[in-house]
Amino acid sequence: MNRIIPFCKNDTMHVLRRAGVFFCAVVILLVTQSQFTLEVFATQEELNQESEDRKKEPVQTNEIENWPQGPAIGAEGAILLEANTGALLYAKNIDEKLYPASITKLMCCLVAVENCALDEVITVNQSAIDANAADGSSMGLKAGEQLTLEELLYGILINSANEGCNVVAEHIAGSIDAYVDMMNARAAELGCTGTHFVTANGLYNEDHYTTAHDMALIGVAFFSHDNLCRIASTPRYTIPETATHGEHVLHSKNKLYVGGDYEYADLVGSKTGFTNASRQTLVSCAERGGMRLVAVILKEESPLQFADTVELFEYGFNNFSMIDPDEFETGYTISNSGFFNSGTDIFGSTAPLLATAPSAGVVLPGNLTFSDLSSSISYDDLSENAIAKIEYSYAGASLGSTDIVLNPETALSFNFQLKNADGSSVSENPSVTQEDGTVSAKTSVSDSDDNALETETPEEKEKIYINVYHVLFTILGIAGALIVLFIIYRLSRGYFRHRKRLARIKRERGKIIKDRNSLRRDFRRRNSHRSAKNTDKLILKRKSDEHPTRKHSRRRPPRRKPK
Repeated sequence: MNRIIPFCKNDTMHVLRRAGVFFCAVVILLVTQSQFTLEVFATQEELNQESEDRKKEPVQTNEIENWPQGPAIGAEGAILLEANTGALLYAKNIDEKLYPASITKLMCCLVAVENCALDEVITVNQSAIDANAADGSSMGLKAGEQLTLEELLYGILINSANEGCNVVAEHIAGSIDAYVDMMNARAAELGCTGTHFVTANGLYNEDHYTTAHDMALIGVAFFSHDNLCRIASTPRYTIPETATHGEHVLHSKNKLYVGGDYEYADLVGSKTGFTNASRQTLVSCAERGGMRLVAVILKEESPLQFADTVELFEYGFNNFSMIDPDEFETGYTISNSGFFNSGTDIFGSTAPLLATAPSAGVVLPGNLTFSDLSSSISYDDLSENAIAKIEYSYAGASLGSTDIVLNPETALSFNFQLKNADGSSVSENPSVTQEDGTVSAKTSVSDSDDNALETETPEEKEKIYINVYHVLFTILGIAGALIVLFIIYRLSRGYFRHRKRLARIKRERGKIIKDRNSLRRDFRRRNSHRSAKNTDKLILKRKSDEHPTRKHSRRRPPRRKPK
């Protein structure tokens, strides 16, 4: 009995101790859960308040004199960029490093289409699925499934599939890390200076960051691909089941798409992003009136990222316009001169040696005129075939440019080679040292050029560039001139022949009148006793005798007597 009681006491104490521990654990759990709930609610309130406070932050472009005043938005970083010209229309903390979240997938897809065909079949590896966070967005891929790159892009851009990015990365680069290196290298090529990627899908990492300006540059490159625009503007898509993979139903949460609360009719494409650290992020593109605008929103609260984007688009389309600088430019005149000519074809050329290439246009703020813009000649970052470009800006803000190129009609026929009087080529030798030790430029006949001329074939020496249009128009002009001259000749010849005939008739009439008057005077003098009537009859009779034909013609035919 004594043994049983201690045993019961010890067992009771053990049970009570366990119950106390369990009770304390339950209390702690409930308190922790309630505190967590209150903390989340309080944090969201604070985040919304921070968004409201950010509306008071300065907008850098609003500080430009006479610049259209942009909207006050709650995003930490925001930008509105015109894609064709690179003109910066709206800027708010565009160089601040922030977390991009899933808008990283724009770069992932851009590198993919630049290094892989859309119809290329890709196999899903288990390692790509394991690399995805359990609570991350996905499209439900399974190891062993085989899909085309295009189908995976639909999953990445519509469902924001994190494992889809990993599958593409492993297929193209062999590993996710190697693919991320490709993404960083491509970002550097686009001019991104504040971007560093660590993952292919944008999951949070302290060293994974970007800026609004860099994401706008990435967006410009992304939306230049028609296939990516088509996929990034699709709200819903179903990948049908095949023998190699199951059915995948995709649905986007982007409210800018058709049917969304912030549906935007001019939308070209859009991609959302979210993590607790990055908050809401959004990159979108819209096109209207010849302008293609790219808007980037970083660190905003839902659904204000959509409202901010719509507000930026409307600000851009309503306060800026695209113009052709050739219609307004009067400060630069490009024409031929005595030296810069291209008269090597058989008729010579009247086209200018230099010409302006077709321009993407210049963005003109609504408060300004073309004369308010500044222009300058630049020789940096020239495009292919350009020898210079005219850059347009206002208060230091670039608004577009137009290239100066060799006129295609004259570039092939223009020859810059200098010739001596004897026909030998002349080259400049800038390193000739004179007796006083100075270095000066000197022209001399190049022996190598003479040898080169000797090796040229007669066909190359006698080569002449012929402008077919000039030849055709010249021939037509000569033919037209000959036809006009022939018509003038025929008209003048008929006119003078008619005048000559009239003069001859006039002379004959005058001679007849003179002869008749002479005969009248003669008969009157000889037969003054006769009447004037008889005198006229005698004159007519005499004239008839002199002209038998006329006499016969004046005589009436004899009348026949009726039988």
